[in-house]
Amino acid sequence: MSAGSIGGALDIQSRRGSAVRETSHNAISTLLQPPIVRTGLLPHTAAQAAATGFKAPTTKDIPPVTLTNVPHVSPENFREYLNRIGPLFESFQRGRVEPEQPAWLKKDKDLEKAEALERRLSRQDGSAPPTPIITRQSSTGALSPMESPGPLRRRSSAQFRRNRNEPTPLSTIPSVYFDEDFHLENPRTFDVVSERSEIVRPPLGSQPPPATNDAAQLPRKTLANNAILQEKLSWYMDTVEVHLINSISTASSGFFAALGSLKELQTEAEQSVAKIQGLREDLKKLDQEVAVSGLEVAAKRRRRENVRKLRRATAQVQEVVENVKRADELVDSGAYDEAADQMDRVGRLVCGQQEPGQEQQELLDLRPLKALQGLDSGLQELQLRIGTGFAQRFTAILIDDLRQHVQKVPNSHTLKRWSRQRGIPPTYMETDEKFRKDLLSALTGLARVGHTAPASSKYRDDVNKEVKAIMRRFMPSSSDDDADSMVSTSTTMSRGGGKRSQQEKSLIIARNLKALDPEDAEKLLINAYTSIGEALRRVSTQTKILLDVTSSMDAPDAKSPVSPSSSSRQPILDGKLANGTASETPATVQEQLSQALDMSSLLGQAVDTAQSQITRVLKVRNEQTIRLPKALFLRYFTLNRLFADECEAISGRGGNALKGIINAQISGFVQVLGTSETERIANVLDSDNWNAKGFSDKQNELLQRILASMTKDPPEWLQSTATIWEDYTPATTQTNGISASESAFETTVNGTAGIAGKAAAAKPAYIDETRFILVSSASALLESIDIFLSLTAAIPSMTQQIATSLLDVLRTFNSRTNQLILGAGATKIAGLKNITTKHLALASQALSFVIALIPYMRECVRRHLPSGQGSILADFDKTKRLYQEHQSGIHDKLVDIMASRSTSHVKAMSNIDFDANAPEDRPNAYMETLTKETATLHRVLSRHLSEIDVSLIMRQIFTAYKEQWTKAFSDVDVKTSAGEKRLLRDAEALEARLGKLDGFEAIGKELVAVVKAKVSVEFDMEEEAKKEKEAEKVLEVSEIKINGEVKAEEKKAESADVGFEQDKK
Repeated sequence: MSAGSIGGALDIQSRRGSAVRETSHNAISTLLQPPIVRTGLLPHTAAQAAATGFKAPTTKDIPPVTLTNVPHVSPENFREYLNRIGPLFESFQRGRVEPEQPAWLKKDKDLEKAEALERRLSRQDGSAPPTPIITRQSSTGALSPMESPGPLRRRSSAQFRRNRNEPTPLSTIPSVYFDEDFHLENPRTFDVVSERSEIVRPPLGSQPPPATNDAAQLPRKTLANNAILQEKLSWYMDTVEVHLINSISTASSGFFAALGSLKELQTEAEQSVAKIQGLREDLKKLDQEVAVSGLEVAAKRRRRENVRKLRRATAQVQEVVENVKRADELVDSGAYDEAADQMDRVGRLVCGQQEPGQEQQELLDLRPLKALQGLDSGLQELQLRIGTGFAQRFTAILIDDLRQHVQKVPNSHTLKRWSRQRGIPPTYMETDEKFRKDLLSALTGLARVGHTAPASSKYRDDVNKEVKAIMRRFMPSSSDDDADSMVSTSTTMSRGGGKRSQQEKSLIIARNLKALDPEDAEKLLINAYTSIGEALRRVSTQTKILLDVTSSMDAPDAKSPVSPSSSSRQPILDGKLANGTASETPATVQEQLSQALDMSSLLGQAVDTAQSQITRVLKVRNEQTIRLPKALFLRYFTLNRLFADECEAISGRGGNALKGIINAQISGFVQVLGTSETERIANVLDSDNWNAKGFSDKQNELLQRILASMTKDPPEWLQSTATIWEDYTPATTQTNGISASESAFETTVNGTAGIAGKAAAAKPAYIDETRFILVSSASALLESIDIFLSLTAAIPSMTQQIATSLLDVLRTFNSRTNQLILGAGATKIAGLKNITTKHLALASQALSFVIALIPYMRECVRRHLPSGQGSILADFDKTKRLYQEHQSGIHDKLVDIMASRSTSHVKAMSNIDFDANAPEDRPNAYMETLTKETATLHRVLSRHLSEIDVSLIMRQIFTAYKEQWTKAFSDVDVKTSAGEKRLLRDAEALEARLGKLDGFEAIGKELVAVVKAKVSVEFDMEEEAKKEKEAEKVLEVSEIKINGEVKAEEKKAESADVGFEQDKK
């Protein structure tokens, strides 16, 4: 327990070092509890412990006490306690500031007050609820943990006498009780408090614990029987209690002094109230006798003045009504300027302002009159009618100017300007002085009536309506007749039909749109696009002119100031307008025009309206558009691109809807074009007779354009849409088909084609000095390539789709050629009797031609491809490999044919009896046929293929000959010298006839060496020379015969081949 005092610091001698804090445990309920009474237990003596055999524990046997956490108690538990102790604490505070009283008087009063307070508290404790108590194991406020405070006990007579004198000082209490870290559960603290008493006496016969520090241990008392210790604790508590009571008594004097002061204040307040009531009675009498009569006189004077004002106001109101009626008549007649002036006069008259130039009159401010509240609504309506009239005049001026400009500018002029042609002045920026004056007059009227913003909004709406009207102006008729007919609705009504619904009209317009010719549809779009484009440009010029005109406007006449009290009730009468705004200054007008006619917003809305109408038309004609010829579609694309660029330049908006449908139509057009070109190439291949055809000048132009496109776009591709303002002229149709009169079938001898070297040759095509003899189907492929590559130059954004369609055409050409030649489909489709080596050579030449063109096509596509779409270039390389594989297959087919023929001749040789009699002047028939067929093949290949291809094919054939004939000559069984000579003659004939061909000279000598090694007869030099001469004669005769046969075949082929010599001359 802390030794703090309520009235001040307690005297605990100077050894404490400081006064006891007021914030210590000073609860009144704790201080007023009686001291602990004696327990009445008998002392625990050593004899009893010995008799019972109990051994008292020492300090070492007592286990240490574990400190527990302090529980948290809610402040609500102390609320009632604080309510009871609050007044006492306030009294304590007042007692501290009171002056000290004499000691003899203070003691008697303290004693009396303490006894009275004790009695009151004892009575309150019996009825009041118990004060909440906090159990704290670590608190220093408990003197003894073994006993709780008991009931109040009567004070002894000795104590009562001591209270009359000075109380026992606090220094008599041991200092351990004043320690801030006082914890009774601490074993050392407990030993000090209990004066080292034993809790339980040890049993008899037990040995006491050994003494420490070489000192004899004194006998210890039993705690339960230590009556002296208990008396000390009670004495300590009584001492602290007395000090607390003295402190409380000292603080109570201020409380009673305050009560006396409050009673005096209450008495003074009652006296003051009585005086105030008397004054009120006196004032009431003065008010009735003096003030009332004076007020009556003033009221009569004011009434007379009001009657005079009422007369003047009535006349003024009559004049207001007449002026309003006059303003209404002016509005009905369309004189909006005079009506606005009349409204200004009405406003000045209502506000009590003089008219300029009139004599001075006494006018009243009529705005507070309730009678004019109905007039305000009428003035608002009249003001709105005037503003509407000015707005109609304003929009009529602008829309008429817009229509005149659209009608004045020709379509070609607009298209040239869109195409960035030089020398085309922007006519949409031209204005005259009359147009500016009319606009200034209309804007001044709008500013006077405050109708600028609604007029600007109406102008925006009229611009959108005019854009729709322009589009409808060029649309086909909504009647049920054709697109060229303009039968009116009355004609339809006269035929017995009722009025059509909007849906029916839309269906008729859509049907008539689809029925338009491509040229008529193009004229419709040109008229609509150019008209809308010029209208939008003129609108942008008009907005700039409006802002320029407003800057030159004069400020309207300033209104007279009005009272703020009436302005909220009468907006028109206070000089305000129907829309709630005052007459506008030029700056206000310009600001409102800038907001309402925001150029980006106005033009953007107009562009959206136009593109929405146009998009519907383009969707209706989607099927017709994607099937247009290339020239017309490019004009269509260019027209839409120019219009979209113009819209974007005007409004800053990209027009995603329009661009989206155009891109979709481009994709559809490319797909349809790819399908049609694929079908055309397939038909050309099916009808081709696979004879060489001369390369015409027109085809050479196409070839040169394709070759030049590797580095730049040819001018012919760009000129197709350069002059879109000119009327479209259909070009002459180029026919790439092959008729029966242009070619004839080749004649074949023993399954091979016989073509004379001196026959007329077809005009070849050249790519980098490489000669190509082409059939008509290969030449027809150039037109398809030119079409697709020109599209990449005109529409670079769709290059990937265009290249895909081009590759489809090339693959179709390759696969169809494979079916017709290697698959022998031409014998059934084209009517060929059989597939000859000439057909194979021409097919190989056509493939070589396309293989040579693919790098040029690839580079042209690469130049126009957008970034990130380079994957399509790999498809060109794949297509080229397909062509090369196909060409290798044709070459292998030629080698297989000749190897098969050689095998048949080897078999024929094996059936010959070389020892039998036979003419000695010529080789055997199998050798003559073999050499003839080989020479004919070489001539055919040399005529149609390049030297490299011919050399490659012939080397493969000669290699096969070497293997077959080396074995054949080695396996022949010859017994006689005549047979050996006959076999040697065949080998020498093979070497002599084919030795001049590139690649066979060494093989021929090897074959002759094989035969000579097999022959065993030796000839003399003279005889051998003779035999050689005879052999030469035989060869000459056989060659003459063979040449005669070849010439006969060439004469037959001359009727089928187109002569090249005549073209060359």
